[in-house]
Amino acid sequence: MAKLSENQAGEFRRGWPLLLSVVLGVGLGLSPLPFYSIGMLAPQLAKEFGWSFASIMLGLPVATVAVMIAGPLVGWLGDRIGVRPVAITSLVLFAFAFMGFALTNGALPLFYLNWAIMGAVGAGTLPTTWTRAVNNGFEKNKGLALGVALMGTGVFGFLIKPFLMWMIEAHGWRAAYLVTGALPLAIALPVALLAFKDPGARRVHTETEPLPGLTLAQALRNPKFWLIASGFLLFSFAIAGPLPNLENLLKLKGFSKAEIVSLAPVVGLSVIVGRVAGGYLVDRFWAPAVALVLLCLPALGCLILHGQAPGFTGALLAIALVGMAAGMEFDLLAFLIARYFGARSYSTLYGCLYLSYAAGSGLGPVAFGADFDATGGYQLSLLIATGLLVVGGLVLLPLGRYRFASEHVVEEQRIEAAAGERAAVPGA
Repeated sequence: MAKLSENQAGEFRRGWPLLLSVVLGVGLGLSPLPFYSIGMLAPQLAKEFGWSFASIMLGLPVATVAVMIAGPLVGWLGDRIGVRPVAITSLVLFAFAFMGFALTNGALPLFYLNWAIMGAVGAGTLPTTWTRAVNNGFEKNKGLALGVALMGTGVFGFLIKPFLMWMIEAHGWRAAYLVTGALPLAIALPVALLAFKDPGARRVHTETEPLPGLTLAQALRNPKFWLIASGFLLFSFAIAGPLPNLENLLKLKGFSKAEIVSLAPVVGLSVIVGRVAGGYLVDRFWAPAVALVLLCLPALGCLILHGQAPGFTGALLAIALVGMAAGMEFDLLAFLIARYFGARSYSTLYGCLYLSYAAGSGLGPVAFGADFDATGGYQLSLLIATGLLVVGGLVLLPLGRYRFASEHVVEEQRIEAAAGERAAVPGA
């Protein structure tokens, strides 16, 4: 990996408190905690209340619908009043909503209501808010900064599964919900209050000097908006489908409980790798091409898991490949918005485009769960996921050249053009 220039390293020296607040805010927010915890808690709920796996996984799309309603509003508020108050308020409300699952009494409608409330109030903890500050605070290494900031999903995705297993065995599933829900208040909130500030906030209300970029109306008329939405709908379905069902899938493949415990946390570690590697690559290569290459890797992972006896090494590789793709999604979306639509309506556009990601990631686990309930396995859903990953990557290729190049690239182009003009003048 090439060394960062002095100016690029300076961005990280100045911005590390902001990055830390985003790592914790995203990592202990709505995106990872419910998603990575449901695989550990679903068997407990099924045993306690006799619910099917499909009915339990239905909580994810219920939350998705709530996010689809609240997400654009959260983005609009972030663009109008700033992302700091939106993110901090949402972090507090999300924590209490997650703890509310400890009161589950066996009534599925109330269970789904809790998911809906959590999705609505927790929408401000999604990257919609946090990544605006990172985009405004970093320019020369924007992709890498986004990758580092969003690796919190991988960090806590790795830690939450063994933590939940210990909590469930020691204190029961209700205590696991309570303690996990308290983590955002105990860890992420104090750091956010101290360090989460949007460097572009001072220009939110300035009409005479707006941030560069397209308005929402302009973006909606742009075919690139719909290409991004379509791509993320397809591959988010494919990536999100197997991950919450991973423990059950590995059990069906004949792995022991000890092997499952050692394999499941690999998702979180590979998410971290995907975050940083993906961010580094999109800074240096064309992002849609990077996405296609990286999406072919989890397609291979799904094919490995589709095999009858993948073996421990094969399962480890497959999980790592799927996890790496899960690691690049949020920072890829943030990067594409910044490069193709600019910063003017960033949070609003992120909130709108997140709808396609949320729809796919909400429906994927349910489809996998329904496949299991109907067939006792995941063979068909894994094949479908393989195809969607490749098609989703191909959909991004017509995006073409970036519209909003980074400032240091523009400056380099200006210098090169000026040098060319001087060389063309005799005696210059």
